Amino acid sequence: MNVSLQNIDKVSALLTVKLEKADYQEKVDKALKNIRQKAQMPGFRPGMVPAGLVKKMYGKSVLAEEVNKLLSETVYKYIQENNVNILGEPLPNEEKQPEVDFDTMSDFEFVFDIALAPEFKAEVSAADKVDYYNIDVTDDMVNAQVQQYAQRNGKYEQAESYADNDMLKGLLAELDEEGNTKEGGIQVEGAVMMPAYMKNDEQKAIFAGAKVNDVLVFNPHTAWDGNVAELASLLKVDKEAAAEVKANFSYQVEEITRFVPGDLNQEIFDQVFGKDVVKSEDEFRAKVKEGIAAQFTADSDYKFLIDARKMLTEKVGKLEFPDALLKRIMLLNNKDKGEQFVEENYDKSIEELTWHLIKEQLVKANDIKVEQNDVANMAKEATRAQFAQYGMMNVPDELLENYSKDMLKKKETVEGLVNRVVEAKLAAALKAQVTLEPKTVSVEEFNKMFQ
Repeated sequence: MNVSLQNIDKVSALLTVKLEKADYQEKVDKALKNIRQKAQMPGFRPGMVPAGLVKKMYGKSVLAEEVNKLLSETVYKYIQENNVNILGEPLPNEEKQPEVDFDTMSDFEFVFDIALAPEFKAEVSAADKVDYYNIDVTDDMVNAQVQQYAQRNGKYEQAESYADNDMLKGLLAELDEEGNTKEGGIQVEGAVMMPAYMKNDEQKAIFAGAKVNDVLVFNPHTAWDGNVAELASLLKVDKEAAAEVKANFSYQVEEITRFVPGDLNQEIFDQVFGKDVVKSEDEFRAKVKEGIAAQFTADSDYKFLIDARKMLTEKVGKLEFPDALLKRIMLLNNKDKGEQFVEENYDKSIEELTWHLIKEQLVKANDIKVEQNDVANMAKEATRAQFAQYGMMNVPDELLENYSKDMLKKKETVEGLVNRVVEAKLAAALKAQVTLEPKTVSVEEFNKMFQ
């Protein structure tokens, strides 16, 4: 067996593997022996089929299989032992690969095209400046979150007069052109409405200050801007019929119901953050603000890594790649999409490959490793963040554990979590090495950066 690597240029090489009969014959003989032991043929007892007959029937296919297995093992062992930094996978050379005939040949030569990663140095220092965006946690954000918690202990009460967001219940009746109740027209008893959700402000204003037993005249079609789903639900007719209803209706108010948020008390404090963690409304608001800020930190780190990527890519400069060979590899992996797909997406693929190589160097330079505990903890944090979106801040560890274990059962999810761990550790390492330029922005300004 002989393996040699010949550099064509800085980013491509030819890998040649020469196999002699002595390299594979023992494996072929062993495979044929196993076949003979299991073979069942008419006229022969199991395991007693003549070796020559087995070889005649299976020899070529076994030879091809064992040679290809040995070839694959040899190629990847050579690449690993010689630290050949390849991109993609070795491809058979289209010009120098000799013809292979398993019927007549005993010695074989295989020639592969190898795409080599470009040589470059990715490093950062305090001379590198990167923006870091701190998202401002406003009083409105805190108030909105606090209000959500307060609603947990809220209740519905009957009100004397209508205010915005109240719910009305009453008799709805279709009117004729003279403003009288239409004979045979639509009538709905106990019709429930929330005028705050009307699309038309003039129609909405008709209900301002309304009291029980008041009779109001409005136009549902105008109020809901002709939305047939809303009209059908209110008028208790199908959508086709609702689309044709343009008349005014009278509405006699029977009930006005208002939701009143609960008081901020120790019960809510304990529900959200655990028993006696906070003991006053000021402490509660501070803790809520801290939680919102923690959620934003992950977003800020994500933006930082995007900006660090841009800085590093510009610093490294345009790298040389074996374009023709990489396009062959890309086409091989996207056979169903064809050459046009490769041409249209190649530049973007190179951008991602460049960042992958830069990130690979930085991860190695900073000795970043991913342990099983890191992935498990990231799964818990991802689960915690999901609950936090619904205002559930004090989720028991047992529940987090159960949800995160379900996440870890899916291979794709685990791969995503590993990548998040790497990026989180890389962001932390880079933040400590570059010069951060802090900028405080609103959440709206921050979100616009991704549009």
